[in-house]
Amino acid sequence: MHKGNQMKHRIAAPLFAAALLAGASASPAATCGTRAEVVDRLRTDYGETRTGAGLSGADGVIEVFASEESGTWTILLTRPNGQSCLLAAGESWMQGPVPGPGLMARSGQPG
Repeated sequence: MHKGNQMKHRIAAPLFAAALLAGASASPAATCGTRAEVVDRLRTDYGETRTGAGLSGADGVIEVFASEESGTWTILLTRPNGQSCLLAAGESWMQGPVPGPGLMARSGQPG
């Protein structure tokens, strides 16, 4: 990913979080909103689409959204009441099998 895209994601993520918090009642530590709002922002602002999902016990559904084009990714928890909260976000998303230690060493990434 280009350095400019990395910087945009680092700057945009807090702005995205602030926008969601402004429209939702949430604890200060959480970035939450309705699932429809959050998914729409991930799609329109970052080009992210859902790449996987799973149940998290009684807590709700965990979803991973990512963009192969920009390399950004987001992990979202949607609770039974429909409220969705961002759990993590980052960059340099790689779709497919997890690379072995040799590949990570050559790329300069820890692992």
